Amino acid sequence: MTKRWQFPPVLAMVLALIGLWYLAAIPMNIKEVLTAAERAGATVQPASAQERRDMSNLSLVFQNPGQIGDSWSTQRPILPAPHNVLVELYDSTIDEELNGRRGLVRSGSLSNRSLVYHGLVTLNATFLGFLIGSCLGIALAVGIVHSRVMDMSVMPWAIISQTIPIVALAPMIIVVLYSIGIQGLIPKAVISAYLSFFPVVVGMVKGLRSPDHMQMDLMRTYNAGQMTVLSKLRLPSSVPYLFASLKIAIAASLVGAIVGELPVQKGGLGARMLAGSYYGQMEQIWAALFMAAALAAILVWAIGAAEKATLRKMGMAQ
Repeated sequence: MTKRWQFPPVLAMVLALIGLWYLAAIPMNIKEVLTAAERAGATVQPASAQERRDMSNLSLVFQNPGQIGDSWSTQRPILPAPHNVLVELYDSTIDEELNGRRGLVRSGSLSNRSLVYHGLVTLNATFLGFLIGSCLGIALAVGIVHSRVMDMSVMPWAIISQTIPIVALAPMIIVVLYSIGIQGLIPKAVISAYLSFFPVVVGMVKGLRSPDHMQMDLMRTYNAGQMTVLSKLRLPSSVPYLFASLKIAIAASLVGAIVGELPVQKGGLGARMLAGSYYGQMEQIWAALFMAAALAAILVWAIGAAEKATLRKMGMAQ
């Protein structure tokens, strides 16, 4: 009996989302399409621009079915079609570096118009913020587990700190650090660290407290000190929890770096998105979003690969 081929669920979901995206682009862009068609001499319904402005987008779609195809190729879309975003992504990465005047092939360095360049700028802040946030989170978790005073005092403040909107906090951090002469990479890294340390704290506290009473009693039987218990029992037990929190932290760190680039506007995916919003280049915004999503996926995959290698070396089940 032959085994029936099963359609991959992930691919099915991706195709469904792409289909919904194409459908959503029709009503989102219909008014711009009708305006362009009217200027080109075509007949649209209703003929008055004021009437079209007061009508809903769906009503305009039903009254002008012949203009649906143009909704996926308009010059200034509100929601660009997926193929337009892919074209922009190709132009701002591969084509810019291969054929652009400032590209890698012709100038020997990455073009400042390329998403590759802006992605690397964002990654620099992401890695530094992730390193700072992870080290701070691990240190705080160790202190919280071993000190009831820190557990009662530091942990509530760590939770409260995450309720402050990062969009409001980022300009304040940049202005304060700039006033003392710190600018460039460090302010963005501080914002990334701010977002990334909390998942590490929570995960490590859970991991360090994961050993059961029998294991702790055994260490007391051996008259082991706190440092021995930490190094021989608590830290090895917390490794799965640590990597789970690091996956969240690296993604949060990337978001923090992008948010930190918005007020600075000196390169990075955040600055690229903001520039696209200034000039109405929605394809540029979406291409930068796709690049950020790809970077997040690669970073999380790298953490996952490190987790598998570490657990395998420690002899833990996968």
